[in-house]
Amino acid sequence: MIPVQRLPATERLVRLCNSRTKNIQDLGATSTAARGEWRLAEAAKSEIRTLLENMAPGVLRCMYCLDSLGTDIDHFEPLSRAPMRTFCWHNHLLACSRCNSNFKREDYPCDEDTKECLLIDPSTDDPADHLELLLAAGTYEKKTRKGEESIRVFGLNREDLVQGRFDAYVTSCDVLNSWHRKVRSGDLLGAAHSAAALRREPFGDVLHALEKLGRLPYAAAALGDELAESLTAWLRLPAHPATTNM
Repeated sequence: MIPVQRLPATERLVRLCNSRTKNIQDLGATSTAARGEWRLAEAAKSEIRTLLENMAPGVLRCMYCLDSLGTDIDHFEPLSRAPMRTFCWHNHLLACSRCNSNFKREDYPCDEDTKECLLIDPSTDDPADHLELLLAAGTYEKKTRKGEESIRVFGLNREDLVQGRFDAYVTSCDVLNSWHRKVRSGDLLGAAHSAAALRREPFGDVLHALEKLGRLPYAAAALGDELAESLTAWLRLPAHPATTNM
């Protein structure tokens, strides 16, 4: 998981959501009423989906696994638990159907004492505060209880994701070194294409973790001289470069 920046709701979305929320309240604020309103709210769902897709990492990736395409609008706090938040913009994330329907579903663990949610919301939390990605293994380790529950609920260490992250680690290292060689040889267009392709790859958490390692003083010892030098150059780039001028 990596942080995603939540975009502001449009005026149209606010109007649509407020109207649907009032209907839910008038119908008794039940989960049945919430499901009925959600099923009928094509205009609001279209607006929500457009904003979420603009927030999504890579090429419309699921905000939980970062592997599959985000196909579902997930209610982070399930509407069965909080019917009045069914149309709350801050309660929507983009998820793939597997994460949403096979893993997270209606799960929403909370601390017994504080009642705080124990799942990472990538639009408000920095996942790195709660999780550590072991690049060479492709697995996540918990740092906090919220990290532990997020690994469990989202299935972050399921076999396909672990293998995918390891493969992404190998690929990212190769592409970073290739990108840096193009920069040094003056092939700026080729370098720009490599940079854009790398940023569009699934498992953006792998590149995110590599960038974090590249900022550490012992990067060369951990990654090797060539990759550490490539990362040092990479970290000088703007977030979404059109070209390189290094």
